[in-house]
Amino acid sequence: MGVAYSVGEAEHLFTFFVEWSPEIYTKGNKRCSQPRYLIREKHQKSYLIVNKDATVINKLLSKPVRNTETDENWEIITVKDSKRRLSLCSSVESEPEEQEYQEVDDVLPVLSSQSQLLDDHHLQRLAGHMPPRTQGYPWHLVYSTAIHGSSLKTLYRNMSGLDSPVLLVIKDMHKKVFGAFSSDPFRVSKYCYGTGETFLFSFNPDLQLYRWSGDNSYFVSGNLQSLQIGGGGDGFGLWLDADLYHGASFSCPTFHNAPLSTHEDFIVHDVEVWTVQN
Repeated sequence: MGVAYSVGEAEHLFTFFVEWSPEIYTKGNKRCSQPRYLIREKHQKSYLIVNKDATVINKLLSKPVRNTETDENWEIITVKDSKRRLSLCSSVESEPEEQEYQEVDDVLPVLSSQSQLLDDHHLQRLAGHMPPRTQGYPWHLVYSTAIHGSSLKTLYRNMSGLDSPVLLVIKDMHKKVFGAFSSDPFRVSKYCYGTGETFLFSFNPDLQLYRWSGDNSYFVSGNLQSLQIGGGGDGFGLWLDADLYHGASFSCPTFHNAPLSTHEDFIVHDVEVWTVQN
């Protein structure tokens, strides 16, 4: 499969479907509840969502767009069948607003390893709130207390050299799952780092999401004694000690969040850190 198909073919097909089904793809219209299909370019990560009958789509793809081998380079899969494959990746990246019409709510992200803390419910809810630059990429496990032991120093070491956002997931002794998405990998730093993409979350059991309030930029800071996320008030939005055993969560100006755990001070049961990268 050559580069000639990776963008050109996808753009051609997307343009066709905009003309074919304007009620679905025209900006401002709500998504249709009819069965949807994904057109996936074989050996690539580009998808297009279409609603029509698969037989009609096959007839379209049986005719080459720019090459007589086009029909051999594409396959049609239902949205349901796409679960656990590489998650949806925008095939038209020039217009950010088009991404809304290329999302598929029930496509779960692909995990490089089995998670001890995240089930399908967690994954589905979190994936929909991840920044656009992370969409379509597998989630790689960087750190786990079950695998690497309980050590903040090891957590930092496992992220050395990493240049991609990370998802911190915590389960406390009360079996509550919560954590934070950080725009930057965790590291020891004298000053706060991160961007407004950073957010806190908690499952109660539904997802509660706390995005940047704009009040301050105390996103993430860390040293060998603790990791802190959010601050500026009487406590951190999320705090973990050096042994990843004791933690705390308070309302803070950075995110205007409620405490993430059942109690402001909690005991950690397990921790996982995932990164989303190409």
